[in-house]
Amino acid sequence: MTPPTTYHTSLLTALDCRAHIHLIIGSSPLAASRAANSLAAGAKPILIAPASATELHYAVAAHIATGSLTHLDRPFKDEDLFTLGRPETGGFVDAVFVTSPRDALAQGVSDVCKRHRIPVNVVDAPALCSFSLLSSHVDGPLQIGVTTNGRGCKLASRIRREVAAALPAGLGSACARLGEMRRRVVDEDRDARRQVAHGAQGSDDQGDGVENEGVDDSVDQTASFNKLVTDADADAAKTRRMRWLAQVCEYWPLKRLAAVTDGDVEAILNSYRTTDSSALHNGAPSHDPVSITVPPTGRIILAGSGPGHPDLLTQATYKAIQAADLVLADKLVPSGVLDLIPRRTPVSIARKFPGNADRAQEELLEQALDGVRAGKTVLRLKQGDPFVYGRGGEEVAFFRGHGLGERVTVLPGITSGLSAPLFAGIPVTQRDVSDQMLICTGTGKKGRPPAPPEYVESRTVVFLMALHRIVGLVSELTSYTAEEDGADEPQQQREDIAGGREKIHETAEQEQNNEVRDVPVGLPKRLGDCHWRKLWPLHTPCAVVERASCPDQRIIRTTIRHVADAIEQEGSRPPGLLVVGRACEALYTPEPGCSWTVEDGGFKGLDLDVDPLLQDLPSSISAAAVST
Repeated sequence: MTPPTTYHTSLLTALDCRAHIHLIIGSSPLAASRAANSLAAGAKPILIAPASATELHYAVAAHIATGSLTHLDRPFKDEDLFTLGRPETGGFVDAVFVTSPRDALAQGVSDVCKRHRIPVNVVDAPALCSFSLLSSHVDGPLQIGVTTNGRGCKLASRIRREVAAALPAGLGSACARLGEMRRRVVDEDRDARRQVAHGAQGSDDQGDGVENEGVDDSVDQTASFNKLVTDADADAAKTRRMRWLAQVCEYWPLKRLAAVTDGDVEAILNSYRTTDSSALHNGAPSHDPVSITVPPTGRIILAGSGPGHPDLLTQATYKAIQAADLVLADKLVPSGVLDLIPRRTPVSIARKFPGNADRAQEELLEQALDGVRAGKTVLRLKQGDPFVYGRGGEEVAFFRGHGLGERVTVLPGITSGLSAPLFAGIPVTQRDVSDQMLICTGTGKKGRPPAPPEYVESRTVVFLMALHRIVGLVSELTSYTAEEDGADEPQQQREDIAGGREKIHETAEQEQNNEVRDVPVGLPKRLGDCHWRKLWPLHTPCAVVERASCPDQRIIRTTIRHVADAIEQEGSRPPGLLVVGRACEALYTPEPGCSWTVEDGGFKGLDLDVDPLLQDLPSSISAAAVST
């Protein structure tokens, strides 16, 4: 029988490298990383590399320029190991990093370092190293390091990312807050004991041995961790608050610990200070600290509800809907999505109408602030995606401005800018048809028209919030705006601009008929403020997609020439958007003689046969059950 393979494991340590001298040999790109690591640890790196031998990495040059990295422009010498260090170490450097294993000096540097017990690391040469660097995650005072002792083939980095992703956000800040809380408990208890000792004749306060208890991260809880503390046990009663803090760190869920704020720490300390001398003599404080409940602090979730159909919600948004204590929804969120909100959950829908949009937005934000300060989970439910013309970025900035940045979570949604064309059978990108797409708004801030995009034959453009001003949008796409007409220009320059535009239009028509290939020479170099904005041909295909993915979805297929008339005659069914470009006819052939066509009816969900017994099982179990 083959004996099991054994591996050596490293002794993992955390070094205080402040003011240490780290010697970096070589100027490879890795030297920049080693210098950055040393600086982050508070060390003073020194780079030894002839600048003439190879060009310094730009990051290395940046460190040298700022003075944070000392550069010795010469080859390495053995005496550097004994002369460049700190006086308190006799001139010996604290650590050496060789950044190229193919360097002829690597073996010699390693031998000298090991002989003089100087820690040395040679990249990709474990046999030459006396220490290795861990793949580390840093979150304030919290550091997590992973090593596979050279056997993981970059697996350590993957494991580190997975571990870090599993931790709740803000855990590093929690370590700092709880550490400060521990220090204050120690200081206050020590001061209180000294006051008692000062009033007691012959008393000799020798301390209780807990001032440094728990600071060593390599040691688990002591055997007395869960010892019962009674009123008769005066010595144990003196340290009850410290023992309570240890219980909190051991038993509270990490998410709850990460949610502790500075205000929570103050509330706990103010409620359970041991300043009464009788409490020190007779036992515990008047309240049991283990029963402390941290004041509630809520959270805010900005979530996109997708284009409309509830089947298109993300699982994360669905969970947020079910868990929310308060839902603040935009008025365009469809009823099918609102129907998923539990009946017990209060719902407020934005009272947005023309002329009141800003005030309605302020009302929702005020409600969100009130809710989160009351400890509620507030769901700000938006249509589409919060960050695609959903004012989501403005709301995040608003909450950050009120000190709630760490309480905000943003969940994506399927934006109608991408999904509505799909439901209309319009591939926004397709080879030989459209190689780019643009999503833009048809209405700017305060209702002002935005700058119109130029015509690019291979581009698909999706206009959101544009149908209510379709006449103005068509005019802006097919002709120049007042600003572009050069109203402030001299008369002769305006005539030159107009003449140049006539040549552009003439050239465009010839290009469409394959009559010319080159733009005529001598056109004006500047057309108002637009710098060569090419106008959209009136025959460009377009489609109006309304209530995309909903049962009452409607599509109007037409051209730019007829789209305003089509909307005027067919009416409006908001929310809707406009898709413009050749992609509108990639999978659709227009009917001859028709200015536009109308298609009613939309996505009705996925009508799939799912065994109800398997519906709620995890996917792996369901797959196994089906396969058997």
